[in-house]
Amino acid sequence: MLFRPRHLDHRGPARGAATRWARLPVLAGVLAIVMAGLPAVQANAVQAVRYVALGDSSAAGPLIPNQIDAVCLRSDHDWPHVLATRLGAELTDVTCSGATIPDLTGRQLGVVPPQFDALRPDTDLVTLAIGANDVKLYETFLACAKPAPAPPGPTCRQRFTTDGVDQFSVRIRDTAPKMATALAEIHRRSPHARVIVTGYLTYWRPGGCYPADPFTPEDANYIQATLDHLMLMLAYETFTHRATYVDIRGPSAWHGLCEPPERRWLEGLVPASPAYPYHPNATGMAHAAAIISHAVDVR
Repeated sequence: MLFRPRHLDHRGPARGAATRWARLPVLAGVLAIVMAGLPAVQANAVQAVRYVALGDSSAAGPLIPNQIDAVCLRSDHDWPHVLATRLGAELTDVTCSGATIPDLTGRQLGVVPPQFDALRPDTDLVTLAIGANDVKLYETFLACAKPAPAPPGPTCRQRFTTDGVDQFSVRIRDTAPKMATALAEIHRRSPHARVIVTGYLTYWRPGGCYPADPFTPEDANYIQATLDHLMLMLAYETFTHRATYVDIRGPSAWHGLCEPPERRWLEGLVPASPAYPYHPNATGMAHAAAIISHAVDVR
């Protein structure tokens, strides 16, 4: 699901106007002479896209080699780095594991500068991957994993339902205005930037793969549905705040935890390749960058 607001289209004048000018023989001849005499000026006038990457561990790549920030567990093979290489962009990557929306404007862990400090008036492209830590989705991974055979007890949904109300639905609802405020602030600080928001990779296909992965079918479905609910909110807030949402959940649907190691884009409880448990691996980062690059047009 890609939203491309019209006001972000910077592709310049219509082709028809350019064609009519080109048909004027005298002007076309003069233009050819001028262009032939100024190739170096043209080349020097092309500047690299100024790109700022914001977000949490889903973008930072904890434990993926090579780690370049010990506090934020940021990898030089996270998808912002791969995307910057694909675009030939000048990257400022301030993604940080554990980040929440308040960390965009405040000091994370008391020592990591606000991520929004990286934004400039001349920034061309901003990507944002955030939200899961704001709704404390990690609680499901800590509370709902079960050894085989599954012991009796409440399901994950039952654990996080109080008086008939799902706690994550409430948290997602309460996070929406915070996301809206963050997007507005990005536009204020970098008014000319293309703003891209991403969701999260698919974790489980329907039914999960218990006991190979320690979440029963019902619990895997519940956690994935909660993630999907979060991403629906992110997409809505993105679309209504003049930005572009890029769906990486759909393309990764058959590359989740239940697939053979060579097909996985993320890792489970016992990673088969270097990555933090239940986070993207290097393959997932590369594929995420490829998906996002198709949505980016900063010409």
